[in-house]
Amino acid sequence: MEHFKDREDIKIVLLLSNTSKAYALERAKNFGIPTYVFNRNSFYNTTEVLDELKKNNAQWIVLAGFLWLIPENLLKSYPNRIVNIHPALLPAYGGHGMYGAHVHQAVAKAGDRESGITIHLLNERYDEGEVVFQAKCALNEGDTAEEIARKVQILEHEHFPRIVEELITTKNN
Repeated sequence: MEHFKDREDIKIVLLLSNTSKAYALERAKNFGIPTYVFNRNSFYNTTEVLDELKKNNAQWIVLAGFLWLIPENLLKSYPNRIVNIHPALLPAYGGHGMYGAHVHQAVAKAGDRESGITIHLLNERYDEGEVVFQAKCALNEGDTAEEIARKVQILEHEHFPRIVEELITTKNN
């Protein structure tokens, strides 16, 4: 939101959330961005979310911290226009149940010497869509999951808005 706030050519038209307590909803309101909250039933068994996206003329869907598989109606309506960020270097540490702290704990337990982020397009399976970008960070022996999370979060903040911008401007032209 901060990255795109002064852009005329790229506008965040809506923030959707599956939880009414998400801090992102408050942030969106502070930026004057409309919000919409939905539940699992409406997401999978109706066109409610798709209708809301179309009503707001959304051209892209950008996910951050969203853990549900995307239903077919959204995948078909936004082919190669749904982008996600994952807190590891896919294909490692991807798939169902591999999110947030779970990923960092697995990396720490394995004793990996690097981690990072993967920005990818979505398909019908968890973390298997086309990889668009990866960035790495070095890990020290004995780094805790919390230390790994901090290093990865730096990469997320540095790269995600820029890569989303590149995707939108490249594919929209």
